[in-house]
Amino acid sequence: MYCTRKLTEQVTWVGGSDRRLALFENLFPVPHGVSYNSYVIMDEKTAVLDTADAAISRQFLENVLHTLDGRPLDYLVVNHMEPDHCANIEALALRFPGMKIVGNAKTFTFMKQFYDLPLEERMITVKEGDTLSLGSHTLHFYMAPMVHWPEVMVTYESSEKLLFSADAFGTFGAVNGSLFSDEVNFDRDWLDDARRYYGNIVGKYGLQVQAALKKLSALDIAMICPLHGPVWRENLDYLLGKYDKWSRYEPEEKAVAIFYASMYGDTENAADILAAGLAEGGVRNIAMYDVSSTHISYLISEVFRCSHLVLAAPTYNNGIYPAMANLLHDMKALMLQNRTVGLVENGSWAPVSGKLIRAELEGLKGFQVLEPVASLKSTLKGDSLEQLGRLKDSILASLNG
Repeated sequence: MYCTRKLTEQVTWVGGSDRRLALFENLFPVPHGVSYNSYVIMDEKTAVLDTADAAISRQFLENVLHTLDGRPLDYLVVNHMEPDHCANIEALALRFPGMKIVGNAKTFTFMKQFYDLPLEERMITVKEGDTLSLGSHTLHFYMAPMVHWPEVMVTYESSEKLLFSADAFGTFGAVNGSLFSDEVNFDRDWLDDARRYYGNIVGKYGLQVQAALKKLSALDIAMICPLHGPVWRENLDYLLGKYDKWSRYEPEEKAVAIFYASMYGDTENAADILAAGLAEGGVRNIAMYDVSSTHISYLISEVFRCSHLVLAAPTYNNGIYPAMANLLHDMKALMLQNRTVGLVENGSWAPVSGKLIRAELEGLKGFQVLEPVASLKSTLKGDSLEQLGRLKDSILASLNG
């Protein structure tokens, strides 16, 4: 049975949600599910803007057919060729033999890699600024390469001022009836997933996101229609502001997140004592994470949020404890920038993890390591407790500076 929602009189959401999926991209936990958004424009000509993941093919096709109400589909616009959005291209192509497929040159390169359909006579290749008239609606195409694949483009419909933004402005989470961001408590229920989505999926491409934001600033946008998560028809500056800050790698909040790895509890104890000292010093809402038991996507999200990080880890095989090394690997891969870091190391005979972590951070732009590095030998004792106290004072001074 179809399940659709109207965005405007002539534009309909025909997507769906997957609440059974455990790992998005077989990598990121999605405890709240994920939505796959697709849109139909009904005019003199009809158009679908992106399809959906194979997991919801039946729902998607029922939604499209109901919305078309017996009319043929004239155009399929492909803003993004990732399989969670392109899985039903073949189904539509076979069902609607007169349908033209709209994309850019890289779109069709990828399409030929995914499909063996004879599509050449059905392809409409567009470039930056090209338009397509559907009647009273006109589609304008803008390239957004590496946000977050090289073929990505966005489509702007000028009569109703709608931006179909591909994966930009998306978020993890199933749409639970409430399609629009103003129908939910976004800060409470969606912001963490939006940040985690951005940081882990798009986060590496800050420069490209900044270029796209500059391009979009010239458009009069009334509604943002992403491929995942809520549609935005109010308070667009809030969403654009988040993307601007995240893509400039500026901390979202002046806040402290403590990431610790601990084999037998002694490094965790040092992290607890440091957190208590910071709280006594006036720091509020300190976040603490055991990097061994917290999925890295949540840790990366917190790095995007917080201005100050504490990395506390034992030495392991003369190196960095593996779970902490994994976090550092992802921070470098995502090209994170502009954070202030305190270090706590541990080692029963040769504590070197602090030195090694510092060396990893030197490859990240704008990272400042505070002094001193608190160095434990097995457990926190007099000298190391004094170092931890001085590190606490350095963090407080930096927060208040």
